[in-house]
Amino acid sequence: MQIIKEFRKKKGATQTDLAKAVGVSLRTIQTYEQENANIPTKNLNKIAAFFDLNVADLYIHKINDEEATYAKRKPFDHFGSRCYPLDFGKYFVVVPLLLAEIQPEYVKNVEDQENAKGKMKSGFVVETLSESSYKAFEITGDSMDDGTIDSIPNKSIVLGVEYSKKEIFKEPESFIDTVMVLVLPERITCKKIIGVDMNQKTISCTHLNGSPEFSDFELPISNVQQLFKVVKKQL
Repeated sequence: MQIIKEFRKKKGATQTDLAKAVGVSLRTIQTYEQENANIPTKNLNKIAAFFDLNVADLYIHKINDEEATYAKRKPFDHFGSRCYPLDFGKYFVVVPLLLAEIQPEYVKNVEDQENAKGKMKSGFVVETLSESSYKAFEITGDSMDDGTIDSIPNKSIVLGVEYSKKEIFKEPESFIDTVMVLVLPERITCKKIIGVDMNQKTISCTHLNGSPEFSDFELPISNVQQLFKVVKKQL
């Protein structure tokens, strides 16, 4: 992103200074400063913090530099997310990000609104806005990595749209074969839903990774605190 280079020069910092702050090599920072660089969300947050900004500021400054008319488009709040209108009816949404390190604390205080907002943010471009809240999660482990385009590799960041537990049993067919983030009392996990038992009030889950160590399982819906349908991912 060229905007990183511009902010760095305004701050009077060197690429080495930024590399030390982010915890990466000088060569990596040189790559990040190129246009269309693929920057992991964790490092993008660190870069933004180095300039006393958030991720949205980086993107919006980039947008404004490329197209002055974007500066006139007013951002707005949408179910706890910050939304920036883009061309062709799309939006750049800035949502709370739950990294793996803070997920254990989150599951203990799901109802805490301040906790739910999260201190870190992540940004995604979406085609339409959801009718409920967004949240981004860091997914760890290899259970959802089968090497295909649908894989969610270790350390991926996914964007989830929240659904109520009632909605699963109201329209179960719309959740079959969808990837969900499940907030359980003891952990946050990402799995594919393959079945909904209306009588037993359970959901059947599977992994994308076909390794024998990962087996299908049933989960009582009463054990689930929150559900998020995965709609985007960042590798």
